[in-house]
Amino acid sequence: MDKIGEGFIYALQTGESGEVSKVLTAHGFGICLLVMLAVIFLWFLAFKRPIYEGILISFGVLLTITGTWSNVFSFIDGALSTNLLYSMMAFSAMSQILSKTKIIDNCVMIILSLLGRVPGGAGYAAVTASAFMGALSGSGPANVMATGTITIPAMIKSGYPPELAANVESASSYLGNMIPPSSNILAALGAYVAYTGIEMSTGSFWIACWGVSVWFILARFIQLFVFCKVYKIKAMDKAEVPNLKESVKNGWTGLLLPVIILAPFLFDSLCNGFIVSRLGAAGAKQFSSSLLIFVAGVTAIISILFAKNRREMTPKTIVNTFASGLKSLVPTIATCILGYMIGELFTYMNAGESVAGLMAQWNPGLVALAFIIPLICCFISMVIPGSAMVNMFGFVFISIFASAGANPLLVAAMLPCICGVMCGITPPFALGMYAGMAIAKSDFTKTLKNDLWWVAAQYVLEVIVLLGLLPVFGV
Repeated sequence: MDKIGEGFIYALQTGESGEVSKVLTAHGFGICLLVMLAVIFLWFLAFKRPIYEGILISFGVLLTITGTWSNVFSFIDGALSTNLLYSMMAFSAMSQILSKTKIIDNCVMIILSLLGRVPGGAGYAAVTASAFMGALSGSGPANVMATGTITIPAMIKSGYPPELAANVESASSYLGNMIPPSSNILAALGAYVAYTGIEMSTGSFWIACWGVSVWFILARFIQLFVFCKVYKIKAMDKAEVPNLKESVKNGWTGLLLPVIILAPFLFDSLCNGFIVSRLGAAGAKQFSSSLLIFVAGVTAIISILFAKNRREMTPKTIVNTFASGLKSLVPTIATCILGYMIGELFTYMNAGESVAGLMAQWNPGLVALAFIIPLICCFISMVIPGSAMVNMFGFVFISIFASAGANPLLVAAMLPCICGVMCGITPPFALGMYAGMAIAKSDFTKTLKNDLWWVAAQYVLEVIVLLGLLPVFGV
């Protein structure tokens, strides 16, 4: 394998200490990527087995191709050592509590009571509620099923065609993948730090991600406005609009969630100098990292204290809530861990630097990359979850764009978008679309055709932002 691989799959490099290491070439990375995707596609489509099993098998194949089985435990250790992994677990656990306490439902009712009287208001409420709640749950399909049970019937009753109602909810729910505190954001931060070699406060990175997200949320509203005009959709019937006073009375505590979650990170970003002066550089770094787990825990506790059914939220109930959610939680975490392991392998073999070097020689230009990379991500995301794809390829994508003159921070903030959002709305594996379609009971062909408009709009805006044609706050 070494004789075949040397100079093709990898090259041998001698460091200053005289130690010989293997460096994955750009062509070798391409071969590894194709083999990995082929294994995952075959395992998922032909054998109908879970994605994470396919990723595990592909990891073993990559170790064999690159001849790095001797380093397998270091890759596993590196994957399990990142604090971002445990932050993902914390936020996933938090989402289980939020769903159980019904505090999200109360927030949706408040939004409906505010926007329901506007023509097409049920759809605008779906965009508003689903984007934020999707960020909390970290799961597009789960968010469609949670908020969609309220927003989709409200949209249909106010004149939305079922296929449009299904896609409004799906496209809005998957915005959560690019809005903090989504797990995709945590993975993107790790990729950015790995590329720059410089620690960045979590709050500062989150602000950049919010700056990007604003444009995509605005685009959803504009696209929805056009659809409302085309279908001549009216406001909800007055009898169907929730009473604002009652909604606020029942769910005002849910409105504290954004403050609880966002305030600490704003403080971390805007007052970083003060934190460093009090705690030192090392202390400020630990403070920033600890926020991810601390905020998730505090939010979960407060949601229990404010829940209307808090008497039912006994320790036994909470344990049962986590137990019932393990079926969906464990595969997600397993996929992320395996994604980190593959990312560790690529990092060890300097794949990002090799690919970036090749791209610099090829010099395709930023415009070509802005069109090509989102298409590649759209294809890969059909079988690999967004957070796992960021873990595996985030460093490489940042390297490629940076070599073409793009702002690395902008590219990092866009990773959750191009890797995480499209995976749930792009056919044929559009899980968000299928979830919305199940609630709306819409026709498959009509839903698919309407979905393509949302996919096209998402892609076009991704290209525009990657080209730096729009100002992004925090970048």
